[in-house]
Amino acid sequence: MKLVIPRDYRSPLTLKETERAIKMIKDFFEMNLAAELKLRRVTAPLFVQRGTGINDDLNGIERPVSFEIRDMEHSVAEIVHSLAKWKRMMLADYEIANSYGIYTDMNALRPDEELDNTHSVYVDQWDWEKIILPEERNLRYLKKIVNKIYSVIKRTEFIVYEHYPEIMPLLPDEIHFIHSEELYARYPGLEPAERENRIAEAYGAVFIIGIGAELPGGRPHDGRAPDYDDWSTETENGFRGLNGDIVIWNPVLECAFELSSMGIRVDRAALLKQLDIQGKNERKELLFHKRLLNGEFPESVGGGIGQSRLCMYFLRKAHIGEVQASLWPGQMHDHCRRSGIILM
Repeated sequence: MKLVIPRDYRSPLTLKETERAIKMIKDFFEMNLAAELKLRRVTAPLFVQRGTGINDDLNGIERPVSFEIRDMEHSVAEIVHSLAKWKRMMLADYEIANSYGIYTDMNALRPDEELDNTHSVYVDQWDWEKIILPEERNLRYLKKIVNKIYSVIKRTEFIVYEHYPEIMPLLPDEIHFIHSEELYARYPGLEPAERENRIAEAYGAVFIIGIGAELPGGRPHDGRAPDYDDWSTETENGFRGLNGDIVIWNPVLECAFELSSMGIRVDRAALLKQLDIQGKNERKELLFHKRLLNGEFPESVGGGIGQSRLCMYFLRKAHIGEVQASLWPGQMHDHCRRSGIILM
């Protein structure tokens, strides 16, 4: 059991106060994110059909929850891992205008997650996708979008403080950008998680660029599927990648804390290159990949922002189960209760 119990932990809010605060945070953040990025809310599926290539493959080893549909000749549907590829299809099918986009409440199941303070079987996030012009497929534009999202995070932090003065704002005014190659060079002897801890503690909020490409040590900073984020395109100073993670320092758990994974999406060349790198060229025959290779999708940038992760951070919670209802091992549940961590 992976569980961290902060010393002398005590939630600043009661369970009833927490429920009210969760609604306030989600309502405020969603409205401001939509306005900042010019996004329209759309309805999203809980499951998609197997064999279409639409589901998110994450690191390629996680098993999706699946079931047969009787009235569709027992074809198999899969509970989504995320909507990374579905959103790009919708930009085309909904005929969204240039520089505008969509977002949705995404609910997913990831039964292969290793359950701990920050990981749950149940995943809730805002999945968003925005059309960009071909000339905006560059690092400068990616940083612009990251700064917009970070400004919404900062705004929300202030609103929480206005309602609950005992929760003081801690985030820095600006987010720090660093390439995964730079981070590796700074801490070559450390594992990726510990490198994130060091950089997050040093700056408070960072965007780690280029996650998915192989580093000098022989493996990537973290795994990425080959068919949505562009992690292979060369950018500047020999670095690669037009994607990354927003990571902040969590003062309760005293560790790095990922809030968002996002990036500029693959174009035709990047998709072919990344499929080849990961040895997954057979995916070119799937529905999503065929449509992308045929030029049916617009260029886009998109990502996911963890709803429970945000609430957990803003409300200074020690466990994600304090802000969402899920299932936990009995031993974890009992240990949390004895330690003053009330799981929903």
